[in-house]
Amino acid sequence: MKLFLIAGEPSGDRLGAALMAGLKLLLPEVRFAGVGGPLMQAEGLDSLFPMEDLAVMGIAEVLPKYRFLKRRIREAAAAALAADPVALITIDSPDFCLRVARQVKAARPGLRTIHYVAPSVWAWRPGRAAKMAEVIDHVLALLPFEPPYMTAAGMSCDFVGHPVVAEPLATPEERGLMTGQGPLILALPGSRRGEVSRLAPVIGAVLAQIRQAHPEARVVLPTVRGVAALVRDLTADWPIAPQIVTDAAQKRAAFASADVAIAASGTVSLELAANACPMVIAYKLHPISFWLMKRAALIDTVTLVNLVSESRSVPEFLGPACQPGPIADALLALLSDGPERAAQQAAMRLTMQRLGQGGAPPGLRAAQSVLAALAGAA
Repeated sequence: MKLFLIAGEPSGDRLGAALMAGLKLLLPEVRFAGVGGPLMQAEGLDSLFPMEDLAVMGIAEVLPKYRFLKRRIREAAAAALAADPVALITIDSPDFCLRVARQVKAARPGLRTIHYVAPSVWAWRPGRAAKMAEVIDHVLALLPFEPPYMTAAGMSCDFVGHPVVAEPLATPEERGLMTGQGPLILALPGSRRGEVSRLAPVIGAVLAQIRQAHPEARVVLPTVRGVAALVRDLTADWPIAPQIVTDAAQKRAAFASADVAIAASGTVSLELAANACPMVIAYKLHPISFWLMKRAALIDTVTLVNLVSESRSVPEFLGPACQPGPIADALLALLSDGPERAAQQAAMRLTMQRLGQGGAPPGLRAAQSVLAALAGAA
């Protein structure tokens, strides 16, 4: 059996590698072709071209590379057809992957197409599911409430678990990296330069109020190397000097040891839930962007812990509501070990259970879903 896989960014590379490992466990003779990063290559994929060619985000960044990306789409589609696989498996990166799938389907309508990571049609632009169904037969979903949206659009879909349940947590030795007295606050202003620049001053103002109530409070800020220098500049005048970490072991230690977190909106809420760390979500946007988002949104919360647990225990401060005073009040309530903290802890436990914690690894479940989908189509 040969499968053609395409991943366009590091998160997709991780999903693809886990899927490949699961497929090799279930079907040792399976072979792979396609596009992927170092993790997928380590599992046996000879990448058609560097995955980094596809790591472009935003209209301003895409436009200069538009012709180049169109050529890569044609190359990937041609390679997929030439490989004559039993299925094309595209992983996230829908702007690229679904264009490849459309060209492949047009040339070979009978080829099975599988997409890993369902689009968030439950949050905005529900019409994407119907458009996707024109070129995708089967979907592997990360969230337990997503399959009905996909099946309603005409695709089969399995919930295979979220990768956060399989990510390593801090070892006892790693926990020892975060020592000290006083409550430990985890600051997570994001990983992109724009969001860090917007949120860092707000967090600094929040910490000024936290310090009044907890003079001994400490702050740790995990970040990525690409924005570490910017983070150091933006936090130089914070009232509590943060410990800035980029090492993976220190990051795991910070998540495991923190008493509370203030975080930018995103999947980081699930990492915090995996570590049972109560959180407050904050995010600043341009006023026009926030207005457009509010108009398009189909949900009343953006935090995945709230959505998966069907609670609203994680407080959010988005757009105009992203103000230091209310955020500080919410953090202080969580530090007081009162009902707010207990409610969040219950929601985080439920979230991790519903995402597949304690069951088969998501990569193996995804592999089982792929093979079942192919057997059903035979």
